[in-house]
Amino acid sequence: PPRSTLFPYTTLFRSLNIEGMMCGHCEARVKKALEALAQVDEAVVSHENGTAVVKLNVDVDNAVLKEAVEAQDYKVTGIN
Repeated sequence: PPRSTLFPYTTLFRSLNIEGMMCGHCEARVKKALEALAQVDEAVVSHENGTAVVKLNVDVDNAVLKEAVEAQDYKVTGIN
């Protein structure tokens, strides 16, 4: 089927650089914090790369994503 039926046309992705994740447990905490946000459909987190790629269902201010991660005591060093 055409891509548009699988994903909304406006699918948005944001990539976060995160410091302080040391293990899978850290990864899970960050994933859970991001996915708790209504605007986030899915978060794919890697402690090896220090990244979280977030799939959004609606645009969101970067500060909201940063706050969710930093509330878990990890440092966000960049968002693209």
